[in-house]
Amino acid sequence: MKKNVLVFSDFGIDDFVAVIYAYFNEEIEIVGVVADYGNVSKSTAVRNAAYFQKVTGREDIPVFGGAEIPLTGRDPQLYPDIHGIGGLGPLTPEIDIGNDPFENFDEIKKIIEKYEGNLTILNLGRLSSLATAFILYPSWMAKITDFYIMGGAFTVPGNVTPVAEANFYGDPYATNIILEFAPKQLHIIPLDVTQYALITPEMINRLDHFYQSVNSDVGLLVKPMVDYYYQFYKERDPTIRGSPLHDVLTMWAIQEDSIIDYAEIPTTIVVNTGDAFGESIGDFRKIEDKANYPHHKVATQFYYPKFIDSFFRIMTNVNAQKGVSFDVS
Repeated sequence: MKKNVLVFSDFGIDDFVAVIYAYFNEEIEIVGVVADYGNVSKSTAVRNAAYFQKVTGREDIPVFGGAEIPLTGRDPQLYPDIHGIGGLGPLTPEIDIGNDPFENFDEIKKIIEKYEGNLTILNLGRLSSLATAFILYPSWMAKITDFYIMGGAFTVPGNVTPVAEANFYGDPYATNIILEFAPKQLHIIPLDVTQYALITPEMINRLDHFYQSVNSDVGLLVKPMVDYYYQFYKERDPTIRGSPLHDVLTMWAIQEDSIIDYAEIPTTIVVNTGDAFGESIGDFRKIEDKANYPHHKVATQFYYPKFIDSFFRIMTNVNAQKGVSFDVS
C-alpha cells in the first residue's frame, strides 16, 4: 500500500531532489505540500512548489502556504550561498504565481480528513509551520499516522553553529512545541546520519546519462542542482566525496524497507540565547533515571549500501520505463 505523505518543505536543492525521488517512487504518494520560509523566502518556496507541479504534471497536488517568519520573532536567515538565490541552484523556474499570498494553511485539515489512517507528515525544513499546526489543530495532529523530521545534530557538530543544525536552529521554539506535544513518538533524522548520505559526482553523472537516454525532463533537473550543491560543500570541505542529500535520506526513511537504527531517548532543544542556541540535546545515557524530556526516536545510523541501491532503483523508475536497466555497481 502506498504511503500518503504531506510534505512540509522550504524547497532548497535537497528538498527538491527528495520530492523528485517521491515522484518516481511507486510506494510514496505526495498528497500535499506546505511551502514555507527556510532556505529561501516563503514566496520563493511556494513558487518552487508550483514549479514541481508544472514539471511533473502533478497540478493535482495542492500547495499550502506555510510560515513566513519563525516563532523566535527574528527575521528568517536564508541561505543563497548554499542553495542559490532561488533555492534550486542554477535553475530559475519560469513560473508566475501572481500576487496570491497562499494564506490557505487551514486547508491542510482537508488532507488529514481525506487520508486519515494512512498519512505521514514529512518535515524537511524549519518547523514553524508544523508547530503552528500543533498549536491550532491538536486534535487533527492526533490523526496523523507518523511524523518524520529532518533536523538536529545530537552527537556531531552543527552546520550553522558548532552545535546547531539549520532546521532546529532556525526555530528552536517551534521544535520544542512539536517535541512536547506530538501525539506519538517522532522519527527524527538528524545530521548524525544525513551527513553520510553522500551522492558522488560520478553517481550523478551516470544518473544524468540515463535521464538523457530516456529523455526525462524531470530527471534532467537533478544534475545541475546537485552539482551546484556539491560545489558549496567542496569549497567548505575539500575532502568531501559527494553531496549529502539530507532530505532524500529522510524521504527514504519512511519506506518499509529502509534500514535505520533509532535510539528512543529524551530530547529537547536549547532556546536560551547564547552559543548553545538551537542545540539538540538527547539523553543517550545507559541509565534508567534519564532526563525528564519527551522521548522520541532519533536515527543513529543507516545502511548506506541499501540507501544507494534504493536511490538509484527509484530515480531510474522514470515513468515506469520498461526494459530499461541501470547498473549501480
